[in-house]
Amino acid sequence: MNRSNRAPDEGSKPAGADFLQLDLTQAPRGGRADWLADRLREAIGDGRLPVGSRLPATRVLAAELRVSRGVVTTAYERLVEDGHVAGRGRAGTVVVAVPPPAGGAPAPPPEPAPDPFAAAPDGAVFERLRAARARIDLTPGVPDLTAFPRAAWLRAERAVLARLSAADLGYGDPRGAPALRAAVVRWLARNRGVRADPGEVIVVSGVAQALALVAQVLGEQGVARVGVEDPGSLGARQHLARAGMATPALPVDAEGVSVAALAESGVEAALLTPAHQFPTGVVLSGERRRALAEWARAGGIVVEDDYDAEHRYGRPPVPALRSLLPESTCYTGSVSKLLAPALRLGWLLVPRRLHAAAVAAKRFADLGSAVLPQLVLARLMDSGELERHLRAVRRRHRHRRDAMVAALAEHLPGAAVHGAAAGLHLLVTLPPGVGDTALAAACLERGVKVQPLSWHAQRPQPPGLVLGYGARPPGEIAEGVAAVGAALRALR
Repeated sequence: MNRSNRAPDEGSKPAGADFLQLDLTQAPRGGRADWLADRLREAIGDGRLPVGSRLPATRVLAAELRVSRGVVTTAYERLVEDGHVAGRGRAGTVVVAVPPPAGGAPAPPPEPAPDPFAAAPDGAVFERLRAARARIDLTPGVPDLTAFPRAAWLRAERAVLARLSAADLGYGDPRGAPALRAAVVRWLARNRGVRADPGEVIVVSGVAQALALVAQVLGEQGVARVGVEDPGSLGARQHLARAGMATPALPVDAEGVSVAALAESGVEAALLTPAHQFPTGVVLSGERRRALAEWARAGGIVVEDDYDAEHRYGRPPVPALRSLLPESTCYTGSVSKLLAPALRLGWLLVPRRLHAAAVAAKRFADLGSAVLPQLVLARLMDSGELERHLRAVRRRHRHRRDAMVAALAEHLPGAAVHGAAAGLHLLVTLPPGVGDTALAAACLERGVKVQPLSWHAQRPQPPGLVLGYGARPPGEIAEGVAAVGAALRALR
């Protein structure tokens, strides 16, 4: 036999590799590619191969294992299909995702989570709902996290680190990295009609921190009450209350917040979501905007949470109030709905007379947000990657919204659906007769998480559910809505 034609696994040398201590004798002869792919998944899942690490070249690993190169190539291809690794040309094959750990001894059963619907919602209610076990999560406020642009983020991170000086690793400006503040200004000008200077931007750890900082600054100015939309975000209301603010209710109708009620309330500031009101989804009408401008020019302060403004389907963009009332508006937004809540990155712009106080509040809160992720985000914004990502997820979210609308028509035919033109959730109001908290609890018993409308209301409202569709595929959305319909029929 010509020795050059011998199969790589023939011979007496042990078939193993120093890499991950792979031992080919453990592999079934007819399933070596599957065995190798499984071993690599396990190593990625338990952290031996962290995100960003490079796998050996197929030729090198095949030689070490004494198998054909095709076995290794097939294993790598399966990991690419799973989304665990990606080819980088000359840079090789790189780990880009961490799957749940595979195999091993079963984990001990978790302790039962407290019932999120057992009592009136408190400050920890969202944590309890997140901890509750369910097959399908339809809670609002989360985009499609599987679409996070891992490859683009890693490229941007490598580029940032390659250019980073030692000085850049020290304490930064409490307002945020100059590169991100400049990128945010350009992003807001392109996408929200807001004109600002980078010096005006304060980088924050999401909208939650922005609300806390604004409440602190307004409190120092003598403001004790911030009017809030009703229905409106329970979480936002809780953050303001935590900062010592009273939060009188401002009714919301089909045109948005009632500016007449705002004027009658006597509050000096109001937290609004004018581009896509949470949870109803309505857009503040032109007439209400004009009335709000008059109220603001008389000394009122608008705290504008630009909630879900970029996620719109089939309707023109609505300019941010900040673009019309820069000296009366504290404007905040984040990448939680654009990329992922885990990044904890957002921005805050306040009127000039409040800017120094807001910077001081940020400085003493945390000395400034983490710089490295700021620089990566700035690169994504300026390179066009973030806009490409937004266009892609818009199409995906629109498809999921359509799936939810169709499922609601089939399984809850008596329900009214609100807010389908934009955002990542729908509000579903129901005929009287069933309490929405009881319905949400019944849905959870069937393995589906939803939020009751009553959580987000201070005044009586029709029973309703707030259903998020951004994070689930269409099949799960249909299954989840079917379970909601079954729970509703069982309660009647």
